[in-house]
Amino acid sequence: MERQFLRIFFLLFFLVGCQQVEINKLETTAKEKNLDSFENSVYKNNEDKSIWTYIQDNNNSNDNLVIDNQILSYMNMHLKDLDKFKEYLNDSYYFIYFVVNELEKNNLPIELAILPYIESNYDPFSISSSGAVGIWQFMPRTGRLYELNKSWWYEDRHDPYKSTEAAVRYLKYLYKRFDKDIYLTIASYNAGPSLVDRRINQNKRRGEDTDFWSLNLPSQTKNYVPKYIALRELILNSERYGLKMPHIPYDAVVKKINIPGQVEILALSEFLDIKPELLYKLNAGYTKWASAPKDESIFYIPKDKYLLFNSETNPFNKTNNINWISHIVKRGDNLWDLSVKYDTEVKIIKEINYLDNNLLSINDTLLIPLGKSKSNSFIPYEMYIVSEGDTLWGIAKKYNLDVRDLARMNSLNEDEYLQLGQQLSIGNKNIHRNIESKKRTILYSVKQGDNLYKISELFDVTIKSIEEINDFNESTLMPGQIIKIAIRAF
Repeated sequence: MERQFLRIFFLLFFLVGCQQVEINKLETTAKEKNLDSFENSVYKNNEDKSIWTYIQDNNNSNDNLVIDNQILSYMNMHLKDLDKFKEYLNDSYYFIYFVVNELEKNNLPIELAILPYIESNYDPFSISSSGAVGIWQFMPRTGRLYELNKSWWYEDRHDPYKSTEAAVRYLKYLYKRFDKDIYLTIASYNAGPSLVDRRINQNKRRGEDTDFWSLNLPSQTKNYVPKYIALRELILNSERYGLKMPHIPYDAVVKKINIPGQVEILALSEFLDIKPELLYKLNAGYTKWASAPKDESIFYIPKDKYLLFNSETNPFNKTNNINWISHIVKRGDNLWDLSVKYDTEVKIIKEINYLDNNLLSINDTLLIPLGKSKSNSFIPYEMYIVSEGDTLWGIAKKYNLDVRDLARMNSLNEDEYLQLGQQLSIGNKNIHRNIESKKRTILYSVKQGDNLYKISELFDVTIKSIEEINDFNESTLMPGQIIKIAIRAF
């Protein structure tokens, strides 16, 4: 650490005397270039090769890098705690290889893979106060322009792979629009290309320079590019600053898999023997406890778990749809909106819940089939709400059931008094299913603005049940936090 401070002191000494210090680039000999070419040919099949070495050897930074006070201050912020800086860089472990490859495929400078550090620290759960989302911090409007969609089940802006493909397309457009000027490209990614264009035109009218440093841009953008340069300098010249980089191989560390039907994230994480938090991180686009009820689900898993997934014991080889969820009718609900929300059809909701018309009553419980598969055309279940004068005997007689069966289905004694408004499970066509016994624990990724009340309303559970199952020390939730919820679902 003492050597580190001496290096920074040395740079500061020169800055005091001459405002700016130009860092000379070492020329690479022809022999070294040939060696680089040979090494690059084996990188893709060699996990021992570091992503940092590849970026260093293949960067396009040909400008004479000038470190001024602002850039140096950002460098020193990283260098104050080298262990923390190493962790900071390692946060990209699962994603940076994919980002670099996408940049290369689009003939863009691969050092642009540094941008997600500044945007979100490579956190796919990241949500800014202004509503920007994911590792690339897409705003809703820009996300829609680049086909990043949102449904009840999925948010593409959180998906680290879909959002990377979109971000690279956007960067490619900006890079071309600003004549391959990387600083203007980065500035326009932060501030928007229209604003940067206006500032360029203002300078042209005044006869002034139009490079990034000469433009009158918002302070956030004026800081954004120096942050990028500072981080780029430390990464590209890590040896010069005595930095020990975290080992991230120049190789894919995740594997894309396709699973038929709908998948519970908790069940998949248990089978793969990985923490659900990691599975959510790799597949952050999934905003609920499961994938959407479609013919196929796409997941990314650690590469070392692929053999397990590819084994004969894999229970996910066959479709295993999660077909049902209960929904408490709230003010403003209607069958059309519910069918759109849960990706099903109005006629199916009516058929399942024995509705004669389209009218809904507040606080009624509906069973919603999640998806339009044929297996969702019938459920042997009915809910009965206890009214004044009801008894177990009377209800059993009404539905042609044995009193003992009705009591057992609802965990009651045969002589137990019923409460007004109490919900009873009634076996339809003599097939008995108790909704309370069908509770399942699911996982939920907390979103910006969520609180326990909103989540309890969303899943029709009590706040107390959420607190108990998660053993909260405090009720404050953070975006990206994974919590457990016991829901009533089939």
